[in-house]
Amino acid sequence: MAEIKFEITEHIMVLSESAKGWTKELNLISWNGREPKYDIRDWAPNHEKMGKGVTLDLDEAVKLKKALNDSRL
Repeated sequence: MAEIKFEITEHIMVLSESAKGWTKELNLISWNGREPKYDIRDWAPNHEKMGKGVTLDLDEAVKLKKALNDSRL
């Protein structure tokens, strides 16, 4: 399997933290040198491991923000 390269270009926020110290974070991440995307996923301390996550381009993030603003949260 090819190595996946990533760079966290902007740490936006920690959404939650588990008892084991993993954090669910919202970041802007450049995957394999591409344009950064919004990314929500679990991270081990010091970002040495990651869980599965969701990446969103700017248009998708704007739609999600609108949907959350319009919802009854």
